[in-house]
Amino acid sequence: MEKPSWVLTFVAQACLCFSLYLAFQLGQPQKPIYHGTSGTRPLDLYFISVGGGFRPVNQQTHLLKQMEKVVKKYKAKFVVDISDLGKDDPLMQNGTLLFSSLKLPWYTTRVSERHGGGYFQKKINLPYEKTLDVIVVDTGLLQGTGSLGGFGNNQLNWLKRTLEVTGSNWRIVVGFHPLAICEDGEEGMGAKKVFESLQLIFMKFEVNAYLSGQGCASSVQRRSLSYLGNPGRMEDGFLLHRVSTLKIVGNLLCQLRWGSCA
Repeated sequence: MEKPSWVLTFVAQACLCFSLYLAFQLGQPQKPIYHGTSGTRPLDLYFISVGGGFRPVNQQTHLLKQMEKVVKKYKAKFVVDISDLGKDDPLMQNGTLLFSSLKLPWYTTRVSERHGGGYFQKKINLPYEKTLDVIVVDTGLLQGTGSLGGFGNNQLNWLKRTLEVTGSNWRIVVGFHPLAICEDGEEGMGAKKVFESLQLIFMKFEVNAYLSGQGCASSVQRRSLSYLGNPGRMEDGFLLHRVSTLKIVGNLLCQLRWGSCA
């Protein structure tokens, strides 16, 4: 028995509508599918910098809890602890002991006078076979009246060799003392001369950012080099930084205070 004509007409119209729907969908731009925490960019790397040191227990606990929230939300990969105590810093010790999500790598600065073990390099892998160098220097060896001792010269020579041979895409140097010297007098002028030589090294080897304790200004831009000062002993004093794998975002580092991280 032949099917009624209205059935054939209905089937033909349904097929036509479905074909038009497919053509329309194929012509629309596809939205990327993001996996992971809302508000993060899946191809970016996030890390935290914080001023170490001693704090009252309630302030330290509050600070570590806020850091833990940010680590969980943005999946931060490591912490830069700006301290003069190195591995003896109480903030790092209590953070990694009491908070499970803060058991991630902590890279700490140290201020020493007679030994040269406070500087090192860490290479961080990024997506798309890109890398980030975190280079920590011992600025205590660079303090003084302008004449570097043997350990200070050894560190500068090590820094130049390290930057000269590295093939990383982005380079961050971290130190306890800011590069901007605010004090006047013989001691301030001497320290300024030493840090000017450090700046020349940064510019020559295309360092993207120098991260330190906060000096005269919290952030200074010179050509492609950013000087970023951490707020230090503030109760909520830490910064969230974002490193893009495809381009430099805000000259490598995007500063976001807790509470304003979108």
